Amino acid sequence: DKNAIGYKWVYKVKHNADGSVNRYKARLVVKGYAQTYGIDYEETFSLVARMATVRAVIAMAASKGWSLHQMDVKNAFLHGDLQEEVYMMQPVGYQDDAQPHFVCKLRKALYGLKQVPRAWSDKIGQYLVTIGFQISNADFSLYVKRIDRGTVLVVIYVDNLIVTGDSDADIDDVKLLLKQKFEMKDLGELRYFLGIEVIRSPGGIWLLQRQYGLDMLSRYGMTGCKPISVPLEQNVKLSSEEGELLEDVTVYRRIVGSLIYMTITRPDLSYAVGLVSQFMQAPRKPHLDAARRILRYVKSTLHYGLFYEAGCALQVHGYTDADWAGSVSDRRSTSGFMFS
Repeated sequence: DKNAIGYKWVYKVKHNADGSVNRYKARLVVKGYAQTYGIDYEETFSLVARMATVRAVIAMAASKGWSLHQMDVKNAFLHGDLQEEVYMMQPVGYQDDAQPHFVCKLRKALYGLKQVPRAWSDKIGQYLVTIGFQISNADFSLYVKRIDRGTVLVVIYVDNLIVTGDSDADIDDVKLLLKQKFEMKDLGELRYFLGIEVIRSPGGIWLLQRQYGLDMLSRYGMTGCKPISVPLEQNVKLSSEEGELLEDVTVYRRIVGSLIYMTITRPDLSYAVGLVSQFMQAPRKPHLDAARRILRYVKSTLHYGLFYEAGCALQVHGYTDADWAGSVSDRRSTSGFMFS
């Protein structure tokens, strides 16, 4: 009473930094779109650390002088164990000529299955717990291990891991245990994470998104634009009813989405990006002009970023404010907050 799911081979040529061919990669991918919720799969979540957690861990490492290490799990999703009963057609090249009508019963996860991220999350989470880690109540992607010599932290973002702590020997022990369980690539000191440059200096740690900003300007045809010094005109008021509606809203939504990701290291963009993101449903030409103006500001401030000072006190400061009926459309208030 089960349906056999189809598959496809995905081929990719992996290149080196100089453009030469590194290897030819073939991956068997299951056509997960044919799965039915409640029958072939249940939960689909994946361990994705909140950026606030990543920033907090890096701030702690900068303050206490901890080293930051990065690890990458090879073929992470293939490590997961399936709990559901899933069948797949025999892949071309590996067919049983004697029994061509037979199908494959999957015991391990394959790329393309809906439940693969959840299976991988369960696998690595259970293993970290068995080697002495505890799940943080603040973020389920953060694991903490406290031992006599100190503390080790592991932050998980799907198949990327950040490992830090107050003892390099303990960090090496944890990395060794992870390598024994999973096929992992040790990327050494944390330098680049999800489009964020991590630059360490004697004075602290910088978080920058210069390359991401350049790629964003190139993607939206703004490489040759004229830079400006402020993201928005002073006292600008954008309305949901003024201006011509955009025929194609995709570009606007992509620009705003890219800008939202850039606020990870650019709090100076937060207000302007928050303003233009209020009109994602039905953007108009003045909204697109405002979004492009923010891109012009980004071009002039690509070197801006967050700096976490070494040796600073780990005390949380919070600020909040509201504009009190600032919306010109419905007189609603917009509140904002900032923690450092």
